Parts: sequence; structure tokens; C-alpha cells
Amino acid sequence: MNNSGFIGSSSEQIELSIVAPVYRSEDCLHELVDATERSLSAARVNFEIILVNDGSPDNSWAVIEGLCSRNSAIVGIDLRKNFGQDNAILTGLRLARGSYVAIMDDDLQHDPAELPAMLERIREGYDVVYADFRVKRQRLWKNIGSWLNGKVAQWVLDKPKHIYLSPYKVISREAAELICRYEGPDPYIDGLLLQVTSRVTQAPAEHHDRYAGQSAYTFWKSVRVGARLAFSFSSKPLRLVTWFGFIFAVLGLILTFVVIGYRVFFPEDFPPVAVGWASLMVAILLIGGIQMVFFGILGEYAGRTYLAVNRKPQTAVRKILNRGEVDLPTAHQDEIGAR
Repeated sequence: MNNSGFIGSSSEQIELSIVAPVYRSEDCLHELVDATERSLSAARVNFEIILVNDGSPDNSWAVIEGLCSRNSAIVGIDLRKNFGQDNAILTGLRLARGSYVAIMDDDLQHDPAELPAMLERIREGYDVVYADFRVKRQRLWKNIGSWLNGKVAQWVLDKPKHIYLSPYKVISREAAELICRYEGPDPYIDGLLLQVTSRVTQAPAEHHDRYAGQSAYTFWKSVRVGARLAFSFSSKPLRLVTWFGFIFAVLGLILTFVVIGYRVFFPEDFPPVAVGWASLMVAILLIGGIQMVFFGILGEYAGRTYLAVNRKPQTAVRKILNRGEVDLPTAHQDEIGAR
């Protein structure tokens, strides 16, 4: 086994940990590791690579085992099933030892050659540096989904308008430790980061075509990301429902007075059939509006209670390679190896 991922001796402080969730990327992993080593070795950066196999059905874990056996700078984590990208990332963050942590995809659309510039940027005192892709090489629906999720983040989390929430980013050790405190079953990394820091910036970067294979990211996964962002980090949607309830209740009340006024002052222009129809509409609007108000209030409390008491595990780790003692809940891990 060698330490080719390190600059200097293995006892030196690791400056950068790279966390990459892995799913259906067996053909990308060797090039991902090689490109990362070329980029960071040339920049004289002491680093480690953490590959988290998120229940991939292909041979990704076998490739990770081979990489770990040849290089102690690579840490392999095998999850027992597919828990989702953000859950896998959070598991990797908990094992990261670097002063900074880079989060990137496994398909080389995120170029490791950008890491030195992003690292230089975060050394200026930021907690998060997002890669700012001027041209995104992905499908139109994915661009639309990213734009919509960015708008939701602006509304829910007060995200700065000029910041693009890229999945490619470098974060400080302090920010990583803060978001690792989250124990809920449905994490969203960008949402957690925006909750713990406002020292956020971005650096220009190139977005590349996928190195091999097909993306497993679908339209509905993008929708779920938006829903997670909207409902896991704010009660604003519930308040919106409450406000709609008030609006409909007020409209129903106004319509009630209009119907009564017409019936009293213009009875000849308001036949009984019209009165019956209008009365029905008034009742529906008034009762429906009041119900929405009540459901909004109840939902506010139910949502907060749900988030506080739900104990569904984030992940379940089957095996960890090239890491000795780790600070993970024993219920979430089965086997740790230092191969």
C-alpha cells in the first residue's frame, strides 16, 4: 500500500478532504482519483479522498476496494442500501479529517483541476465556496429544476441572489462540523450550510460532460430536492397556507355581505335560484377558508413536532476501509477495516 495521495509523510495534517458519493460510476472512479491526484499533487496540497458507495447496483464498491488497497489516502465507505446523495455526503463528512472539505460528483462533470483555485478562495476566510458554472452541460429540465430550487432557497433560506447552489463546493472544517450535528433522516447539504453560515461565495468553474455512463438523476429527484428544501428547513409554506386561508375567509365574508345586500335592496334582480347558488358558494368559501386557517396552525405544530421526534436513521454503514477509529454511531456501522 502506498500514500501517493499525500504530499510529504502520512503524519502531516491533511489540508483537503474530498467527499464523493458514488452511484453507478464504476467506469469513472479510476479517472476521478487519478485526476484528483494530478491536480492536488501539482498544487502541493496534502489530501485524502473519501468515496461513499450509496448502494450502487454495479461494481462500484469492488472498484473502491481495489483503489483503497493500493492507496491509503483513499477511504471507502459502503452503505447498506441507497439512502440518497445528501445522506451519503453527510456520512463522508463525518469521516473527513481535512482543514477543508470538497464535495463533488463522481462522474467527472466536476473537474478536480478546479480544486486548487477553490481552495485558494476559501482560504480568504469563507465557509463555503461554490463552483459557479457559466455553462451547464446537462439537460434543459435539470437547468430549470436548479433554477426553481434556487428560487425556493431564496425564499426559504434567504440565499443570496447571485449564489448558485452548485453540488461542487469546498467548505470549511467548522461548517462541516456544524452540519454534521444534524441527525434528521432527510438532510439537504446546501440547506444546512445556509442555516449555519452567511460567509458564502463562489468561484468560476467549467462544467464537463459525464465521463462515462448515464446520470441516475431524474426529474422527480429534482422535485424531491425542492420539496425537501421547502418543507424541512422552514415553516413558511405552512404560513402561506394560513394566509391563503385568511384570504379565502375574507373573500367569503365579503361575498356574504354582497349577497345579503343584493337580496335586501334589489330583490327583483336576485331570484331565489341565484340566492341559492350564491349562498352555496359563500358557505364553501367561508368554511373552506376557516378550515385552511385551522389546518395551517395545526400543521405548524405538527411539522415542528415531526422534525423533532423522527428517529429514522440517515444511513447504515456496512463497511469502512482505510480508517481506524471513527466517530460514527455504532448502530449505523457494521465493519471497519484498515486495509
